[in-house]
Parts: sequence; structure tokens; C-alpha cells
Amino acid sequence: MSDLDLLTQSLARNVKRWRTERGFTLDTFAARAGVSRGMLIQIEQARTNPSLGTVVKIGDALGVSITTLLDYEQGPKVRIVPADQVVRLWHTDAGSYSRLLAGAEAPGPLEMWDWRLMPGEGSSSDPHPTGTVELVHVTVGELTLTVDGADHLVPAGASASFEGDVPHTYANQGDVPMEMVLAVSVPPVH
Repeated sequence: MSDLDLLTQSLARNVKRWRTERGFTLDTFAARAGVSRGMLIQIEQARTNPSLGTVVKIGDALGVSITTLLDYEQGPKVRIVPADQVVRLWHTDAGSYSRLLAGAEAPGPLEMWDWRLMPGEGSSSDPHPTGTVELVHVTVGELTLTVDGADHLVPAGASASFEGDVPHTYANQGDVPMEMVLAVSVPPVH
């Protein structure tokens, strides 16, 4: 079985488990996540590989991290993620990508990401639940961070934090690849 097949089946099993645990019907869950009922059925039956944006919406609606949704191994309290097991969730032909490095439930989802954006590329995010906080640290190049319509330049070596409950975009408007580490903390679902 390929890594993609393992992830698809883990996502199916974990989405259904967490939806059931939260007591959400498919209709309630679809409305809460902003994802169609049909797409949720396909995900729970492991018949599709949803986009990163869809997985983020599902995680936010369930109040669990993407790591939890994709986890196919239940391990000890300390979990080491070997470099060859880091999950790359999207990439472009130009070389941009995001990789989910690690995640935990603490008390809500907490995720750490490794991102690379090639010159001229970017990635937009829908608003996360109220109380979501994001931290970025740029290691190479310069990030153009747009939060709720306002641009902020974050050069290499600098960090930024912001509330992620508004539309936001990560972009590289420079001439060299931009690399950053991103942490996302989402409040727990009550």
C-alpha cells in the first residue's frame, strides 16, 4: 500500500471517528466545515484525496490537528517523526511546498509546518476558528504576509504572529526562494 493510500484510509477512519465522537451528523458537519456532504461521504469512504484547504476546514470543524486526521500510527507520548516520514501536503511544479513536520492536541490542535515558496508563488488560507494563532519564522528570503487585506514584509531571521481567524496569504514577491517554519494553534472544540 502506498503512502498516499495509507493517508487516504487514515483520513477516512479518523474523520469518521472524530465526527462520531463529536456527535455531528453528516449534514451538521458539512455545514460546520463548509464542505459538501457528498465530499465528506467520499472522504469517509476513502474514495478521494481532498485538497489541503478541505482537510484544514475539516480539522478546524472537528477541533483536531491535521496530524491527528492523517495519523495512521498511535504511538507513545513522545513521537519522533523521521525526516522521511514528514508529510508533504501540496507542491507546485516550480518547487513550492508545505510539509507538516509535527502536530499535537494541546489542548486544541497544534501544528508545525515547513514551507517553501518560489518567487511569484503564494498560498491563501480561509479564516480559521476564532482564537486561532499562527506564528511564522522566515529562514530564507522574504515573506509577504497578507492578513485581513494588509501586507506585512517578514525578512529572513524575523518572525511574526497573528490571529488566523481572518483571510490570510503567504506569498513570495522576491527573486529567491522563501523558506519559513509555521506553527498553527487552533482552540479546542467545545
